[in-house]
This record gives sequence, structure tokens and C-alpha cells, in this order.
Amino acid sequence: MRAVRIHEFGGADKLIYEEGVPEPSVGAGEVKVRVRACALNHLDIWVRNGIPAYKTPLPHILGSDVAGEITDIGEGVRGWGKGDEVILYPVISCGKCRFCKMGRENLCREVQVIGAHRPGGYAEYLVVPERNLLHKPTNLSFEEAAAYPLVFLTAWHMLITKARLQPGEWVLVMGGSSGVGSAAIQIAKLRGALVIATAGSEAKLERCRELGTDLAVNHNDPEWHRQVREATEGEGVDVVFEHVGQAVFDACIRLLNKGGRLVTCGATTGAEAKFDIRYVFSRELEIHGTYIGTRTELEQILPHMVAGRLKPIVDSVFDLREARAAHEKLESRDFFGKIVLRV
Repeated sequence: MRAVRIHEFGGADKLIYEEGVPEPSVGAGEVKVRVRACALNHLDIWVRNGIPAYKTPLPHILGSDVAGEITDIGEGVRGWGKGDEVILYPVISCGKCRFCKMGRENLCREVQVIGAHRPGGYAEYLVVPERNLLHKPTNLSFEEAAAYPLVFLTAWHMLITKARLQPGEWVLVMGGSSGVGSAAIQIAKLRGALVIATAGSEAKLERCRELGTDLAVNHNDPEWHRQVREATEGEGVDVVFEHVGQAVFDACIRLLNKGGRLVTCGATTGAEAKFDIRYVFSRELEIHGTYIGTRTELEQILPHMVAGRLKPIVDSVFDLREARAAHEKLESRDFFGKIVLRV
């Protein structure tokens, strides 16, 4: 089969397009999926660079966000047929540990993320457990369908489950032009919140406005946080949606109103942040770390996708053999929404 693999960790030049890669075989309780599209995530860059947390075996196939169709079914699989169009829940869990039994499989003791711990979607075929299948919304193309599971699931888990976002609350979405940021804007507006989004250029700010944000702020402006404070009449925001990390963490803490909640899923500008702990206890602030989300949450998002209340934002589509160029664009930050590989 055709696939893009990394044989050693490093830059985008380590992505090797190959033909004749062995196809995976299907086992009991598993299905083989013909990949039609796979969206890129910053996780792909971290794994490509060799982040120690994932202990990724080499050679490796990246790609966590997959849309395709079933081509083979293992023994014991029920309710699915060849040709069914599917998307994949990206987390594979043991189903036995106490976190799995509580329905928190994203915290499974033996958690595996498709494209990080095991082969992903930069290939014509991959094999996953039956439990990881969900029906692809018929109103979405394969490229659109691949562009939503990981980022919308992450944003939903952060805003709805962890931050408990309420109608009428102010939410600050850092990096609103990213895949997860553009998802967060939509989810927050669906919830009835007032949204302030940040981005790094006027073109990106305008796209944020088109998604419904109530205020768009350029985070390259040294006084960006003052604009947020003024928009909320000096009170600050109720929720901060954060995935930028070191560069903005202290400012985000200071912008939280009493009882405010900060949710974070990443640290693209650095992993070490300094902030004044007194703000945390004197204002009864909450800081929540989040890791992807649960399959149930992804199922909760599906009806909104089908109805068009939430919509994946596809910036650009590359052919599988153009994976290097796709990664270079991802690292350039010169995009809005999601970058997708067509397989």
C-alpha cells in the first residue's frame, strides 16, 4: 500500500512517501479502513520530532484524524458492513482499567492514540478496534469529516465538560485561527457564550469574526490583554480556552474573573509558565488540564455536525505524497482551520 512513514525522528524531511508498504491485517473485533482523508494536527509534529512521552516505534505512520470506508471485518464485529463510511475515535483504550470503566477512556492506563502510539492515517489502510468506529456524517466530504474529530472533541471536552461553560459567560479563545481554536469558537457560540478570540493577522481575525466571535484581538499587539479587559468592562473573562502555553499563560490567569476556569490542552510556545498563585486562591480560580476526550463526547458532537450547527474548517488539501509540504505549512502557522491529506 501507499504510505508516508518516518524511519527516524526529526524535521519534515523525515517524512518518506513509499509504495509497497505491507497492508495491516485485521484481527478479531477489528476492522480495516480504507483511508480517504487524514487531517494534520500539532501532535503529528511532536511525534515526528520524537516526543519522549509517546515512545513511538519506528518506522511509523502518523495521522490521528481519519475518515474512510470499511474494507474488511474481523471475527465478532457486528453492526458494520463493507463500504460503510466512517470516522474514527482517535483513542484506543484497554476497556478494563478503572478509568475505562468510568467512561473516561482518554485517561486509560494503557491508552494509545492512533498515529502516535500505533500506525495512523498517512496510509491507504489502517486497522482499528470496532469500538473506534463512528458513522461519517453524510453531509460532509471525506476531507471535512477528517478535519473534525480530534479538534472538536478536544474543544468540546475543554469547554463543555471541564469548564462547564454557561450561556452568557465570557470565554477567551487563544489562537482562534487554529483547528482547535476555530472549533472552540463554534462550540462556545453554540452554547450561547460571548466569545473573544485571538489571532495573529487581520485576515485571521476577520475569519474569526465570520465564525461569530464577539471580539477579535491580535495577540501580537503587546496590549492585547487590555482590549480583553475593556471588552468585559474591567471584570475579565469567565473561561480561558488555552493551548498556547508559556507566552500567554500568566496573562490568561490575570484575565480570569472570580470563579473563572482556565482549560489547557497544549503548550506550543513552551512548557514552563510562571504565574501568581495568589490570583488562583483569592479568586477561587480553576485550572484544568485536558487530554483529547471520550467517545461519548464525540457522539454528542455528531448531531450538531449532521445538522450543520458545527462545521469543520478546511484550510487546504494536499495529496498524500505531499505530506512534507503539508507539514511545512502547518509549522508556518500560515493557515486557518485544518490542513488535510487526501489519500
